[in-house]
Amino acid sequence: MSYGGHDDHHHDHQHSHWGPHDWDHGHGGAPHNSWAPIMIAFGSSLFLLGFTKVFTQTWDDEADLWTYAIHSSQIGLLIAGLAIFSAGITVFWRQDWSHSGSFEPKAVGTPFRTIDIRKVAIWMFLMSEMMVFSSLFSTYIRYRTGFDNCVSLFESSIEPGSTVVLEAGQQCWLPASYFIAEGGYHQANAHAALGFMPDTLIPGAINTFALIVSSYTIVLALKTAKDTTLSDAERNSKVGKYLSITLFLATLFLTFKLIEWFVGFEIGDKGDWYHFYAPSLSADHFTIHESEYTYCHLYDEAAHACTPGNEAIFDIRMSASTFYVTTGTHGVHVFGGMVALAYMVLKAFRGGYTPQNAVSIEYFGLYWHFVDLVWVLVFPAFYLY
Repeated sequence: MSYGGHDDHHHDHQHSHWGPHDWDHGHGGAPHNSWAPIMIAFGSSLFLLGFTKVFTQTWDDEADLWTYAIHSSQIGLLIAGLAIFSAGITVFWRQDWSHSGSFEPKAVGTPFRTIDIRKVAIWMFLMSEMMVFSSLFSTYIRYRTGFDNCVSLFESSIEPGSTVVLEAGQQCWLPASYFIAEGGYHQANAHAALGFMPDTLIPGAINTFALIVSSYTIVLALKTAKDTTLSDAERNSKVGKYLSITLFLATLFLTFKLIEWFVGFEIGDKGDWYHFYAPSLSADHFTIHESEYTYCHLYDEAAHACTPGNEAIFDIRMSASTFYVTTGTHGVHVFGGMVALAYMVLKAFRGGYTPQNAVSIEYFGLYWHFVDLVWVLVFPAFYLY
C-alpha cells in the first residue's frame, strides 16, 4: 500500500469505538468522519457565551431569586460548554492516538480534489482564525485613529493661545508602547532615584525570539519524523526532543507574558549599577478599569514628582482593553498550542510519529506558524508604535 492509503483494497478497520475509523473507501463508501471538531466548536461557543455573561453581570446582595436563577443558569452554561469541549478534545485525542497513518482520506469535490481532508480542514480553520485577528486589528486601527492621542492632546492644551480645555477623566488614546517602551509615569515616579527610566520591552523581545525559534524547531520535528534513514528509537527520541523544545519555548512565551502583565521583574540589588526593575503593566496602572489615569508630561526627577502644570487625568480604558483583548486572544492560542504540544511530545516518545503519519506534525505546524505570524504583527503594533 502506498502512503496516503491509495490502495483501494485496503481497509483500515479499528476495533476501538474511539477510532477514526472504518475507512471503507474500497467499496466506494465515504469515510466515517469524526464528531470531535463539532463537539469542540459547540462546546467552545457555549463556554464563551457563558463566560461573557457571567463576568459582565453584577452580583447584588439584594437581588431576588429570579436574578440568582439567571446567574446560576449562566454559570451552568459555562460549565456545560467546558464539559462538551473537554469531551470533544478527549475523543479527538483518542482517535489521533489510534491513527497509524495507513490511510489519509482525500477530498473528492472541487476545488479540493485529491488534497488531504485534514489539510483542507486546517486551512479552513486558519481562515476563520484570520477573521478573528483581522477583526481585532481593524478594531485597534479604528480606535487608534479615532481617538485623540493623550500626549498630543495634552501638548496642544498647553500651547500658547490654545483653546483646548482638558477635563478630568477625558477619554483619549495612550498606547501600550507608552508603558512598555517608554516606562510610563508610575514607573518614573517609583524609580527615578535609580537615575534611569526603566522599561518593560525585554519580555516582548524575548517572546518574539522564542516564537520564531519555536517555528524552526517544529519544522525540525517534521523533517526528522519523515527521515527514513533513522532507526525507530532514534527517530522517536529526536522528534520528541524537538517537540519538547517547542513546548518549552511556548511555555517561556506565556510565562513572560503573565510576568509582564501582573508580576514585573527585577535584576540585581537596589543601589547596584546593574540594578534593573520593570513593574508589571498592572502595577503601572495600565488596566481596563483605568478611567482616571494620572498622566505626567514632564517629570521632575529631583523632586520625584510631576512638574506643576504638566499633569492630567485621562480615561485610557479603550487603549488598555484593545491591548489586553488582542494580546490575550493570542495568548489563548499559544496556550492551546501548548496543550496540543504536551500530547504530541508524549505520542512522539511512544513512537507515534513515523514517515507514514508525520504529516500530523505538519498540520499542527501550520497552526503554530500562524500563531507566530500573528505575534510578528502584534509586537510592532502594540509594543513599538
